[in-house]
Amino acid sequence: MPRDPRYDVLFEPLKIGPKTLRNRFYQVPHCIGAGSNLPGFQAAHRSMKAEGGWAAMNTEYCSIHPESDDTHRLSARIWDEGDVRNLRAMTQEVHKYGALAGIEMWYGGSHAPCMESRATPRGPSQYASEFETLTYCKEMDLDDIRDVQHFYVEAALRARDAGFDIVYVYGAHSYLPLQFLSPYYNKRTDGYGGSLENRARFWLETLEKVRRAVGSDCAIATRFAVDTLYGSGGVEVEKDGMKFVEMADPLVDLWDVDVGDIAEWGEDAGPSRFYLQGHQVPWTRFIKQVSKKPVLGVGRFTDPEKMTEIVTKGYADIIGAARPSIADPFLPKKIEEGRVDDVRVCIGCNVCISRWEIGGPPMICTQNATAGEEYRRGWHPEKFEESKSDDSVLVVGAGPSGSECARVLMQRGYTVHLVDSAEKIGGHLNSVVTLPGLGEWGYHRDYRETQITRLLKKNRQSQLALGVKPLSAADVLDYGAEKVVIATGAHWVGDGTNCLTHDPIPGADASQCDQLTPEQVVAGKKPIGKRVVILNADTYFMAPSLAEKLAAAGHEVTIVSGVHLANYMHFTLEYPNMMRRLHELHVTELGDHFASRIEKGHIEIYNIWGDGSRRTYKGAGQLPREANRTHRWLEFDSLVLVTGRRSNDTLYREIKAKQDQWESKGVKAVYLIGDAEAPRLIADATFTGHRLAREIEEANAQYPLPYKREVAVWGTPHMPEGTYQIIYKK
Repeated sequence: MPRDPRYDVLFEPLKIGPKTLRNRFYQVPHCIGAGSNLPGFQAAHRSMKAEGGWAAMNTEYCSIHPESDDTHRLSARIWDEGDVRNLRAMTQEVHKYGALAGIEMWYGGSHAPCMESRATPRGPSQYASEFETLTYCKEMDLDDIRDVQHFYVEAALRARDAGFDIVYVYGAHSYLPLQFLSPYYNKRTDGYGGSLENRARFWLETLEKVRRAVGSDCAIATRFAVDTLYGSGGVEVEKDGMKFVEMADPLVDLWDVDVGDIAEWGEDAGPSRFYLQGHQVPWTRFIKQVSKKPVLGVGRFTDPEKMTEIVTKGYADIIGAARPSIADPFLPKKIEEGRVDDVRVCIGCNVCISRWEIGGPPMICTQNATAGEEYRRGWHPEKFEESKSDDSVLVVGAGPSGSECARVLMQRGYTVHLVDSAEKIGGHLNSVVTLPGLGEWGYHRDYRETQITRLLKKNRQSQLALGVKPLSAADVLDYGAEKVVIATGAHWVGDGTNCLTHDPIPGADASQCDQLTPEQVVAGKKPIGKRVVILNADTYFMAPSLAEKLAAAGHEVTIVSGVHLANYMHFTLEYPNMMRRLHELHVTELGDHFASRIEKGHIEIYNIWGDGSRRTYKGAGQLPREANRTHRWLEFDSLVLVTGRRSNDTLYREIKAKQDQWESKGVKAVYLIGDAEAPRLIADATFTGHRLAREIEEANAQYPLPYKREVAVWGTPHMPEGTYQIIYKK
């Protein structure tokens, strides 16, 4: 099917300095956990997008010197010839598909903790980082400024020799060039501080030196936070932002613009809980008014109509994307081929970001189970090996794991029956998407529903049976399928079992009229009183989401949390605004508290650290600390138990107990996936279904095949042989 002519503008080529973008789709720099340490991963992930139609692929932030070391997180590095060699693998693979490769040269200043290199970062003034609060920088003198500018030049030359087409001087997210530009960081009184002209000098000089070194070979880009959202204390778009763009425009071939800082960089990579696509346009649209160079805008763009509007209204020339390119590496090609309904729409959950924030590869994606697996497992998001047997497969449960498993099996040509007692595909997602701000998470369900419906038309032997009576073990064994996949999900426990005590809480009972599980709150079939206590032992989104839902409905909400409330939301960048939202709604949080027992209308809570700091051996059966004397009673009208989840694995266990009947019933294997195996992130539940469908012919497909590991092998050189000399004329 040809593309919609309304979108033709998105496929126009565009010159950026000495290079040409083949269209307006541009994968901006983003972290995946590959760096230059895992060249196979880096090359395979970026080149997959090049195959999918993106015009340019960039590295993540790429350190130019050991003084810019972000360990424990994993950045790319361009320190030496070894890094050149490893990153060249990426540029070569990207170039095979006619796309450009870019490198985001990064010097972090005080935001570089240097835990591996143990070097001292340098900055415009000495301050403690608000992001890495135990990290200070050395205040740069004039020699330091020249040194660091030369680091950029040396890195640019190495980047050119690694095959990069686009070289960034990275100044967004509060890194060094912006630290000089912003009065929030720059307290200098010499020629590099004070006036805008002085504060801009470091960045302008660095751009000039990099352009002189590689500008005839590479396009020069800069990533600029045009508004740090600090008001007059930082960079404001209509003041310093636009003026700096005018000053630097002759030195730049491409502007990659965003907003925000580093401490709350979720204001840039905005989670869908708080921000719709295009949320940065009110700021970034100003740059086209003053720049004569191509301008790239970001904002989780997934809709080609919105993309077209951005270009035709003159807000930006290029559609920048990170998360949408992860969710669907083939997004441009699908738009070009008129297959918009086949796009895996980014749901904005930021789980991809969370893995980098935590500090370990690989990056994962809730929508795209192949993200991060392109090299080590050899998975392609659009290509599947044909089935190797005629076995039919029964999948029980159409939630995230079951629907993904059925989709991939059907893509491979298997006859699949997908069965669920619910009326709609989605499993527990159908409840989650009703929580405040989480509606876009429904794109996960919608993609699988669309694809399964389409596949059913091609494979008439496959079936989707929704709203059916729950299957028993006997029903499954008599069904006639050779292989069975159990994907029956999990539930929130109603007895208070939790990660702190690993036991039920005396008196906890969600069958009582004044106690509820999260599912019961969402179902709305139980009355909820005015005073609500949420007892929390979960570290992700459920407790704060329920608190927001109930408080917005007029309830007085108190969260009693024995764990760090919403701790995982730090990693998904939702935490700051989630806390602001709870504050707006006057939700009370009692942190470091949990419950010892529950009675009608009362919960006995205690401070979990109230048992004394000293421990002494007191004999068998005696606790080594003092008795906790902080217990007190808290009244409630309704109590919500967000204490723990448990797999719905009864059906699987009953089938296993009848294993002696499998052969006579024609059943070859039974598998357990998703939350039914163990409660987990939606992304990980989806992965288990995808993985099983890819490997179902294996002798023991319940357990994953080994994947390729990229390791340094003891006894081999850690650097390529030979020397690497940099030739640079000052």
